[in-house]
Amino acid sequence: CEGELCMALFYFLTVFPFKMFIPKQNRKSIYTKLFKDGVLVAEKAFNDPSHPEFPQIPNLQVIKACQSLKSRGYVKENFAWRHYYWCLTDEGIEYLKNYLHLPEAVVPDTLKAPQKAPSTRPAGGRFPRPGGRPTGRDNYRQGGEQSQPKTVDSEVSFRGGAGRGQ
Repeated sequence: CEGELCMALFYFLTVFPFKMFIPKQNRKSIYTKLFKDGVLVAEKAFNDPSHPEFPQIPNLQVIKACQSLKSRGYVKENFAWRHYYWCLTDEGIEYLKNYLHLPEAVVPDTLKAPQKAPSTRPAGGRFPRPGGRPTGRDNYRQGGEQSQPKTVDSEVSFRGGAGRGQ
């Protein structure tokens, strides 16, 4: 590259930076997935032909769309081990609701309370004993025959010869 041509090209690129064109359909599918999950992950591989969650969209477009949202404060970005992690902010949720024309009642999965799975343990908290005969604790819990505590009047016997001090 000649001196003046290089200077002109450098000036052109600094004054008019290259902006990425992302088709509206791709941007909408990225935003929909981001809003549905509340988070998005992308590997720092700009030359990958597709993103793992979007087979028809290049990985670079996913990264640049989320970087655009980050520059406007709609997502928080974390980077670790060659992966970008984006998480929606409250402003980002409102922006994507307006952009995707969603009702106010719809929220991302990260804001929904997890549903409790039904327990597979038997009611009562304890498993039955293998011998079939309940122990004293189980018998007491079931309201069965209770053993009487020993009183002072009961027979107490001491056998000599065992223990320390002989």
